[in-house]
Amino acid sequence: MVLDGIKDFVLETVRRVGGNPCPPYIIGIGVGGTMDHCSWMAKKALLRPLGEFNAKPLYAQLEAELLEAVNNTGIGPLGMGGRITALGVHVDYYPCHITALPVAINFQCNASRHASEII
Repeated sequence: MVLDGIKDFVLETVRRVGGNPCPPYIIGIGVGGTMDHCSWMAKKALLRPLGEFNAKPLYAQLEAELLEAVNNTGIGPLGMGGRITALGVHVDYYPCHITALPVAINFQCNASRHASEII
């Protein structure tokens, strides 16, 4: 199934980067569209507030499953071991043909600061 492939790719990437992105991190994942759009969605997904899941139940479930799996890797804060490796996993998606399904992952340090201003 496609979702299993996405999960495997994300977990493989998390294990490979380990503590380098300064865990506990927030993980943004873009799925679908073109690769450039997919990368943009992964970055944009990081801006969603922590604890807020995707509005589509399929992707909300994927986010919850990935968060649990990432936290079960044992990488932990600063890569020193422990049970909290990620604070959140946010998935954004866009339609595309199944034979060319791009997946992009973006890691954000836990010191994520963002604000907006209207000028």
